[in-house]
Amino acid sequence: MASGAAGLAVAALLVALAGPWDSGKRSAEHDQATAGDVRREEGERIAGTVPGAQPVLTPLDGEGTGPAAEVVERVVGPLLRGSALGEDVGVAVIDLESGDSLYADHAGTSRTPASTVKIVTAVAALDALGPDHRLATMVRWDEEAGSVVLVGGGDPTLTADDLTDLARSTVGALADRGVDAARVGYDVSLYPREQRHPIGVNDNIAIITPLQLNEGRLDDSTSGPAPRADNPAADAADVFADALRDAGLDVEGGEPKRGDVPDDADELAVHRSAPLSALVERMLTNSDNDLAEALARHTAVASDQPADFRGASRAVHARLDGLGLPLDGARLVDASGLDREGRVTADLLTRALAVAADPERPELRAALTGLPVAGFSGTLAGRYDEGGAGVAGAGVVRAKTGTLTGVNSLAGTVATSDGRVLAFAFLASETRDPAAAESALDEAAAALAGLAH
Repeated sequence: MASGAAGLAVAALLVALAGPWDSGKRSAEHDQATAGDVRREEGERIAGTVPGAQPVLTPLDGEGTGPAAEVVERVVGPLLRGSALGEDVGVAVIDLESGDSLYADHAGTSRTPASTVKIVTAVAALDALGPDHRLATMVRWDEEAGSVVLVGGGDPTLTADDLTDLARSTVGALADRGVDAARVGYDVSLYPREQRHPIGVNDNIAIITPLQLNEGRLDDSTSGPAPRADNPAADAADVFADALRDAGLDVEGGEPKRGDVPDDADELAVHRSAPLSALVERMLTNSDNDLAEALARHTAVASDQPADFRGASRAVHARLDGLGLPLDGARLVDASGLDREGRVTADLLTRALAVAADPERPELRAALTGLPVAGFSGTLAGRYDEGGAGVAGAGVVRAKTGTLTGVNSLAGTVATSDGRVLAFAFLASETRDPAAAESALDEAAAALAGLAH
C-alpha cells in the first residue's frame, strides 16, 4: 500500500512538472505549430511562446526511492566548489515528493539571485490572482468630455493588433450611441506612478507603466534586449487613435490627452490577455523582465498595496510568507532580478518550487511548467548541447537561469535516473567568467539527473 501511494504521489508530481501535454505537446504550442498566430475570440490571445516538442519528462512508475544525501553531496559538491563559481556559492537540493533536504551548503545565506527571483515572483502572482486571471485593457466613454479613454490594464503583452480590435469594437459601440466623432485620452492610473527600473535606461526593460505595446519595444522582437520607447503609454495611445480613425471615427482634439477617466464612465470595449498561467510561463521561459514587474504590480493591487516597487515587494513578501516559505535574509527589491541589491536564499527557491509542485496547490503549477527545458527552450535552449559537460541534463533539467556581472545562478527541477524529481538552487555571486560559470552550473544539474539510490 505504501508503495502504491508513493507511486500515485510521484505520478501527480510528474503531471504537474510536465504541464498540459497533448500527444507530446502542450495544447497551446500545438495550436501555434499548426495554425500560426492563433487568436482567441473577442481579441484574447494565447501568449505562450514555447514551441511544441516531444515530452521531455519520462513518465515514471513511482518506484524510485531517491538518492541518499551523502551520494548527492559526494557527486555534486565538488562540481560546485570549482574555481569557475568562486568561493561564494549557496546550494540547496531537496526531494520534491518527500520534502527531504538532500544537500545544503550555505543554503540559508542570502545572495543576489539575478533572474532566479522570477520563481518567487511567479509563485506570489499565481497565489494572489489564480491561473485563470486575465489582464484587462479597457476603453471607456467620458460622455461629458466627449472623449474615448484607453485605460491601461498593466498588460505588457498588448499589441498593435489588439488595439486595432479594440478600436473596431469601440467605434461600433459609439455608433450604437449615435456618436461618430470624439476626442481620445488615455489613463495610466492603475499604477501610482510610472517608474524606470533602478538600473536606468536599459534595453532589458522599458519604463514600467500600465499602458504599453509589446513592452515598449521599438523593433519586432518579443523577447530579449531591445531598444525601448521613451514614453510607451503615449505611443500606445497614438496607435489607438490611428486605429480609431481607420475604423471610421472622426478623432478630434489633436493628440490623445493623459488623465484619469471618471469613475462613472461607461465601458465601451475590453481586451483581455492570455490567462495568468500562460503569462507566468512566458515570463519564466523567456526571462521576461517587463512581464515580471507587471505581474508583481498586479500582485500588489490584489493585496491592497500600491503598484510600485515598494508595494510590489511588500505584497510578494506577504504572499510567500502566507505560503510558509523561509524568508530569513530575503530582500525582494524588484520582481525581475535586475537589481543587484536583491537577496534570496537557495533554501527559499527550492521551497518555492516544492510549494508549486504540491498536488494540493494546482493553481501554482505554471511556476514549474514555465521553467526553460535544458537544451530545448527559452534561456536554456543554447545550453546542455552535445559535447558540453551538461549534456546528460538535456530534456530532464528544467530551470530558471540568472545572470548579472559576477553573478550566475540556476534553480529548478530535475528528474533522476531512477525516477525521483528533485528541486535545486545554485547561487554563485563571485564569478569571473560567465561561460565557465554556466558550464559548471549545468554540469552540476546534469549530475543530479544521473543520480540513483
